[in-house]
Amino acid sequence: MNFFTRLSNGWNLAMNSFTVLKENRQLIIFPILSGISMLLVIGSFIVAVLAAAGWDVDNLQGTDTHNVVNYLVLFLYYLVNYFVIVFFNMALVHCTHLYFMGEEVTVRKGLQFSMSRIGVIFAWAAFAATVGTLLRLLQDNLGKVGKIVISLIGVVWSVTTFFVVPIIAYEKLGPLDAFKRSASMMKEKWGESLSASFSFGLVQFVFFLGAAFVCFLLGLISPIVGVVLFVLCAFSILVVMSATKMIFVSAVYHNINGDPIKHFNQQLADNLFEHK
Repeated sequence: MNFFTRLSNGWNLAMNSFTVLKENRQLIIFPILSGISMLLVIGSFIVAVLAAAGWDVDNLQGTDTHNVVNYLVLFLYYLVNYFVIVFFNMALVHCTHLYFMGEEVTVRKGLQFSMSRIGVIFAWAAFAATVGTLLRLLQDNLGKVGKIVISLIGVVWSVTTFFVVPIIAYEKLGPLDAFKRSASMMKEKWGESLSASFSFGLVQFVFFLGAAFVCFLLGLISPIVGVVLFVLCAFSILVVMSATKMIFVSAVYHNINGDPIKHFNQQLADNLFEHK
C-alpha cells in the first residue's frame, strides 16, 4: 500500500471518529474535566513553588534547578499529570467501548469505570512519571547531542504507548507489561505509517487556521474580543481533538482485537494497520 492510500484511509478513520463524537456529544465532558483539572494542578504547583520561595520571584532565579528536591517536585507533577489525563481518557475510552457494544453511554458510567481501575491508573502514572523524570534528568546533564537523543526517545515513547489506556483498562497487566503490549501492537499493526495521526494534525491545523483568520478580522475591530474569542476557539479545538483522538484509539484497539465497531470501516482499519 502506498503512502497516499494509507493517508486516505487514516483520513477516513479520523472522520469516522468525529461521527462517533457527534452522536455522543456528552463525551466532550471528559477532556474538559481533564483540562480544568490540569489547570488546577498547574496552579497548585505554582503556588507551592512560590510559597517555598517566600513569595519572592527573584529567589527562584538563584535556585539550583538540578537538585534532588526539584526533581522530586517534577516527579510529583508528572505523577499527578499522568494520573489526571489517564483517568479521564480511560473514562472516555470505556464510554466509546459501550457505544461500540450497543449499550447506553453516560458520563457516570465512564467515571465509575475509571474509579474501579484507579489502582492500575496510579501504577501507570507512577511508571510514566519515573520515565519522564529520568529522561528530564538525562536531558539536563547531557550535551546538545544527548538532548537530541532524549527528544527522539520521547517521540518513541509517545508512539509506543499509543494503546496503553485501553490496555490497562481491559487487560490485567502491570505498567511494564502494558508498555510492552502496546509497543508490540504498534510494531505488529502500525506498519510504517502514521497517517491517521497526520490526518488529525491536519484537521487541527485547518481548524486553528480558520479560527485565527476569523479572530484576526474581529481583532481589527476590537483586539480584546479577538484575543478572547481565539482563546475560547483554541480551547474548544483542543478539547474536540483530544476526545476524537481517544475515540480513534479505542476503535483501533477494538479492531485489532476483532471486536465489531460501529461507524468504522473494518477493511480500512485493517489496511491502515496492516503488518509490515
